Amino acid sequence: MTHLQKTGVAFGGAAVLAITAACNTASTADTADAVGTDGPLVSCDSLASLALPNVTITVAESVEAGGFVPPMPPGRSLSAGQTQQYASLPAFCRVAATLTPSDDSDIKMEVWMPVQDWNGKLQAVGNGAFTGSLRYGGGRSMASGLERGYATASTDTGHVGGSAEFGYERPEKVIDFGWRSVHEMTVTTKELIASYYGDGPLYSYWFGCSAGGRQAMKEAQRFPEDYDGIIAGAPGNDWMGRAAGSLRVAKRLEAHEAARLPEATIQLVHEAVLEACDANDGVDDRVVGDPERCDFDPAVLQCTGEGGSDCLTAAQLETVQMMYESPVNPKTGRLITGVLPGSEPNWTEMGWTRSARGTGLDQYRYLTYGEPDWTIDDFDFDRDIVAAEENDNDTLNALDPDLGPFFDQGGKLLAYHGWADAQISPANATQYYHRVLETVDNEAAVRDGFRLFMAPGMGHCGGGEGPNAFDALTVMEAWVERDEAPDQIIASRTRDGVVDRTRPLCPYPQQAVYTGSGSTDEASNFVCRAP
Repeated sequence: MTHLQKTGVAFGGAAVLAITAACNTASTADTADAVGTDGPLVSCDSLASLALPNVTITVAESVEAGGFVPPMPPGRSLSAGQTQQYASLPAFCRVAATLTPSDDSDIKMEVWMPVQDWNGKLQAVGNGAFTGSLRYGGGRSMASGLERGYATASTDTGHVGGSAEFGYERPEKVIDFGWRSVHEMTVTTKELIASYYGDGPLYSYWFGCSAGGRQAMKEAQRFPEDYDGIIAGAPGNDWMGRAAGSLRVAKRLEAHEAARLPEATIQLVHEAVLEACDANDGVDDRVVGDPERCDFDPAVLQCTGEGGSDCLTAAQLETVQMMYESPVNPKTGRLITGVLPGSEPNWTEMGWTRSARGTGLDQYRYLTYGEPDWTIDDFDFDRDIVAAEENDNDTLNALDPDLGPFFDQGGKLLAYHGWADAQISPANATQYYHRVLETVDNEAAVRDGFRLFMAPGMGHCGGGEGPNAFDALTVMEAWVERDEAPDQIIASRTRDGVVDRTRPLCPYPQQAVYTGSGSTDEASNFVCRAP
């Protein structure tokens, strides 16, 4: 079986000619051995004439090593870190295209392919929130993929800007954002790779966090053959739930200023959570290791007199309780998960993060109700969570628990989430994991194809008091390519430029447990065990 047969790519026109020539001159084994050493089969600029259905190639250019400069908005410039990252890039073939799978589609995408030392693989990267832009640089980006020898791809999901206004009365654009743009980008990318190198990618990976994690889940659920390995960080797969959960709290705080939580009050709650639950895992490290089993009642902080800086008023107590609560969708009975004890440092005076509130408001204003003048004052949880999920109809939400087809293809899904995330509820990640177990009804098959790693103390996609930096891509490569399933992932924390703590992240529901000897800042002194 050739790489092309493995990835299931269909070709036409010039692509077929290029592939046929390659197949006539080399065996499958020879081609595999040559990947990354013999270089491209055709010139980069020749790809401009490639004819693909619903695809218009707008750029096909060779970029010399260190020569890429991304387009920048007027008045903005690259940071020192961005400048350094782009300057270190190897020479590559840059192809930009516009995809039009529907009459109202305008999906921009790019593929970058190394001129030399291609590793034979594809890494596509995800987006954030409602962002409509290509992810050129930073972590989990085209640049970081190219640095590691990957051919890499990104899409703007079919619109420009960070608002959901693009979808107002334009249902095809909502579908593009929800799932179609990523799939169409993936198909096109594989065809471009095959035309350039003479063979498709041996392995294909997706890497995204937040909205990119939602895209990851959507790919596993809808298109199980697109990727061999999918990394879903802090997946926003319950898009409607996050919108409703954040607005539920924010509506109350908009109307009741006395119920808001200033920074000092949030810190008061956090210290009480640590006192109640920090040491439950045997280690006093200012991190809640297992928030789902943290028995903390914020009522212990309620003021008994007139109030003060060391207690919660009745109004503030209700706010804290709302943050932790998981109300029920009255129609489906599914919990719409709240944030968890230990996440308090990531709260804001208005509850969940600003991004959670902003995307939630946009969701209802432009997509659910199509009323640009809709405000948070109009929000009613019981009514609006039902309306949002029904209107969405599995377009943005990525909650389908039947991953059987993905597992049957040999696909591997590695999800991770910070327990202290206050932008996307980490309890949604564990809820989804349990639903997959129930639906697939084969724990061995689920463990073979899906592992969820919860990171104590980590915020949204990174940061926080706990170890939060780890190389998920290398772990995924070992799992997909050598069948080395991850029984733990070593994460690190950096302070003042120095790694001061490492800790294993364990496949859920296991937890890192201190062995009782050695430094609690060294991962080697912990083991993964079921609670």
